[in-house]
Amino acid sequence: WRTSLLVNVMAVSICTREVYRSMKERNVDDGHIININSMNGHSVVPQSVVHFYSATKYAVTALTEGLRQELREAKTHIRATCISPGLVETGFAFKLHDNDPERAAATYESIRCLKAEDMANAVIYVLSAPPHVQIADIQMRPTEQIS
Repeated sequence: WRTSLLVNVMAVSICTREVYRSMKERNVDDGHIININSMNGHSVVPQSVVHFYSATKYAVTALTEGLRQELREAKTHIRATCISPGLVETGFAFKLHDNDPERAAATYESIRCLKAEDMANAVIYVLSAPPHVQIADIQMRPTEQIS
């Protein structure tokens, strides 16, 4: 739980604070802060091993929206976006199911997962939006993923 909280909430918050400070110091008024979130930051799946992870990702959803509001109050043109993927082919399932490597492997074999390129394309899409367009969140999942 501690690691999940530190990585998904504290690290995101600290990195966001530092990049915003850096933008202000360099008079950047049209930057973009993109937080990689999760579909679990929008709904809780019925798997007990995931509920605390979901809580930290819900925090990312709230933190990004709070940042967007803060940026508006500061009258900047810096945008804030979450990209919230479903199942991506990473090592996450092996960490989640560290006592059951067969179950972890089955996670990635059961459906065609999103790939790193899919995530990169989402980032490019967000960055290519015209300056007057604020993309708050991209929620994406593999076509075959149920929840």
